[in-house]
Amino acid sequence: MNIHITSFTRKRASHKRIQETYLFHDFHSPALEEADFQSKPMVLLVGQYSTGKTTFIRYLLEQDFPGMRIGPEPTTDGFIAVMYNENEGIVPGNALVVDPKKPFRKLNAFGNAFLNRFICSQMPNQVLQSISIIDTPGILSGEKQRISRGYDFSEVLRWFGERVDRIILLFDAHKLDISDEFSEAIKAFRGQDDKIRVVLNKADQVDTQQMMRVYGALMWSLGKVINTPEVVRVYLGSFWAKPLQNAENRRLFEAETQDLFRDIQSLPRNAALRKLNDLVKRARLAKVHAYIISYLKKEMPSLFGKEKKKEELIAHLPEIYQILEREYHISPGDFPKVTKMQEQLQHYDFSKFPSFKVKLIESVDKMLSTKISSLMNMIREEESKQPPQMVMGGAFEDSSDGPFNHGYGEGISAGADTEDWIVSRDKHRYDEIFYTLMPINGKVTGINAKKEMMNSRLPNTVLGKIWKLADCDKDGMLDDEEFALAQHLIKVKLKGFELPTELPNHLVPPSHRKNPTADILYNNQED
Repeated sequence: MNIHITSFTRKRASHKRIQETYLFHDFHSPALEEADFQSKPMVLLVGQYSTGKTTFIRYLLEQDFPGMRIGPEPTTDGFIAVMYNENEGIVPGNALVVDPKKPFRKLNAFGNAFLNRFICSQMPNQVLQSISIIDTPGILSGEKQRISRGYDFSEVLRWFGERVDRIILLFDAHKLDISDEFSEAIKAFRGQDDKIRVVLNKADQVDTQQMMRVYGALMWSLGKVINTPEVVRVYLGSFWAKPLQNAENRRLFEAETQDLFRDIQSLPRNAALRKLNDLVKRARLAKVHAYIISYLKKEMPSLFGKEKKKEELIAHLPEIYQILEREYHISPGDFPKVTKMQEQLQHYDFSKFPSFKVKLIESVDKMLSTKISSLMNMIREEESKQPPQMVMGGAFEDSSDGPFNHGYGEGISAGADTEDWIVSRDKHRYDEIFYTLMPINGKVTGINAKKEMMNSRLPNTVLGKIWKLADCDKDGMLDDEEFALAQHLIKVKLKGFELPTELPNHLVPPSHRKNPTADILYNNQED
């Protein structure tokens, strides 16, 4: 990781000049610091009050953290950065933003109203050795959202959104309405769509039919706020360590939880590439910003009518975007938001803006076209030499060795811990079908077996895989045990389970096993 930080620093210097020259930090996010590149991956939790954000953190850590408050009313009234430290305790916001080792120094710009509601909760927890988690205030709805927080809530979220590795939006199955403040919060993550995941929490409180309606309503609501052609990933579940109120979707919730855990666990492994991706995004935005500022400078008169011309340029900013888009072949998505840019430009004297500097633009182009690709190769090469980094501990603790591993005793793994051959339990039924297929010397041909197997209506690609797994001696025919195995695999697939690439030992027919004691056990059971 040290190589990554040194390389990031060099690449950052190559476009830092263009940011300073064209006042990029005044219009957009503050400059990145060393701590931004050295910090652990961060997960930002956002949602309306009582959707289970704080409980979700406690579920992941499997222990309380300092400053934690849980209740049905809006209990978390500030931002809490939950981070690793050998000594448990709380660091207040004003002390936090002067710590050069923490990536929060630039939050100082939001003032005391924000800093008084920002703390760092530190504790020794294995999960926090790999990631940090940011808890946010419960977003208000209805009349409550009119109460001013005293700081720009959306801008704070935008600041975090640019720096975190994952943004998780939490919804309650009984609270799907997206209030105005929540809508503004989601819009603050514009340009960070690849980081967003959605969790529909407390899904065990509704039955299957209600959950389908809730899911549809949620997707419809999100479609109005998140303007992307891709469908955002939604995880369903009940993320707390209490019994499920409605267990009919237990298997679905377990699968969704495992998917979400895998996504979070992958963050340390992809952290360096994510930081590089954010660096590229920032460089592209700085380059476009330079085009806008230098164009406004060029259009200003040298002596008279400066204020009138300034108002005219601000009013025609959308048209200026189109001119620059055509002239420099810029994607429309690379331009900053028009309305925000127009508001900010009101406070500047355009005649004092710097003019167009070709060499600065060329240096950024060179960095984007050559140096970034070499850095990417360097990152991949270094990561290939190291063991994969994963989030461990807490709810991520590996349970694959016990019976509570996801999928244990189901599908292909069913019968793995029993002495008998699990297929034998239904073999008498499979034998009835087998003898109707006119076996020759105790085996049915591929043509006759195919006719029966196709009754399952599974695709030929799946049936072909089942045939390869069941034909243990590879003679192109099936004996009674191989046929029973094929029928068992068809049943497994029809129940929605995946097929293995190789047949597990516990499913190998007794007569095809190398261990003769298995045959004795099986024959005794048959007798």
